[in-house]
Amino acid sequence: MEVIRIPEILLPADGVDLTKWAVNACDQYTSDYGYWRQVERLTSGALSAYNLIFPEIYLNDKPEQRIARINENMRRYLSGGVFKKTEGGFILVERTTQSGTRKGLLIAVDLEEYSFINGEKSLIRSTEATIAERIPPRVKIRENAEIELPHVMLLYDDETNSVLNVVRSGKVLYDAQLNFNGGRVKGTFVTNPQEVINAFYALSDGVRMQKKYSSSDKLLFAVGDGNHSLAAAKTCWDALKIKLTESERKDHPARFALVEAVNVHDAALTFKPIHRLLKTDKPQLFCSRFKTSGGATAYIVTEGKKRKIPFNADIPAGIRETDDIIKNFIAENGGSVDYVHGGDELCSLTAEGNVLILLPSVSKNDFFRLIMTGGNLPRKTFSMGEGDEKRFYLEAKLIR
Repeated sequence: MEVIRIPEILLPADGVDLTKWAVNACDQYTSDYGYWRQVERLTSGALSAYNLIFPEIYLNDKPEQRIARINENMRRYLSGGVFKKTEGGFILVERTTQSGTRKGLLIAVDLEEYSFINGEKSLIRSTEATIAERIPPRVKIRENAEIELPHVMLLYDDETNSVLNVVRSGKVLYDAQLNFNGGRVKGTFVTNPQEVINAFYALSDGVRMQKKYSSSDKLLFAVGDGNHSLAAAKTCWDALKIKLTESERKDHPARFALVEAVNVHDAALTFKPIHRLLKTDKPQLFCSRFKTSGGATAYIVTEGKKRKIPFNADIPAGIRETDDIIKNFIAENGGSVDYVHGGDELCSLTAEGNVLILLPSVSKNDFFRLIMTGGNLPRKTFSMGEGDEKRFYLEAKLIR
């Protein structure tokens, strides 16, 4: 079993301003043009990962031109000495936000051991329903890219902290303040990667799984963030590998995806709900048709006013019901839905019509059990932290 690889990691060269370099995940603030305009102003004329990523808010704004520009920027950065290489180890990532200091390990994983197909018993699994039509745009972004910059976070189940306990730390590789309330990030070189790998593999032992979950199913990593990005990486690899010899497939850089692995029991890892924003000119009609019941609580917001509604105590089932109601309403009356993070500040999005449904969150302590027993959760069931706590793009890896 070789699920985990020791990657060659690309970091910004010495002297690059990391506050301008590192930017938030592309799938955040998808209804907030103001946020991304701030990022554009901050990074204008600077060396920045912003020039290498595609914020999803712009997916329908001349995408071909933006993708061509991204690919050219990647080539220019690689040939221009913008990156330096880190080899022979992992990176211990410590991210300090309002939730505390979250610790993760930057590793590479074999896409042959990952599946986003619900029900497949792979060692690395998607955790939410993957929407087929959301993969092609990401494939188009990746298929000619020279490098990947990950915002994928994989979760592992390690109540005794056995993996991080074996980590031996070396040189501090970066320590920087992140922009726009992103907190601080510190990266330290891990000098004993094979011991760390062995500790990871011990977590997926069938005996352990049988004892904890009454199942011999082996599951090492569950996708916490970046489900569709990892699915796009897998799709690109599957298309490429049929053109390669067996020998070429074994070590091709596109086969291995750079990810951050985080213990689901990390005290600073918080599970937050992802709310539904229905963009409609008939908010009252929707509210009259939206009927829910159960022992949990959600909220519905119109014209900036919030009221409590009952919700299914089986949170994933309640989210499926909600999504079906929204889908059917849009089919009959038009409109669209967006998936938004945050709390009461989102209520302002309903000032000019629209309906906001503030959903409850699944418990992270139930997370692995839910995946092992029920398969994929509904799409956009949970988010790990608030929008400004998501993984920032900082490190990169060659994929060509």
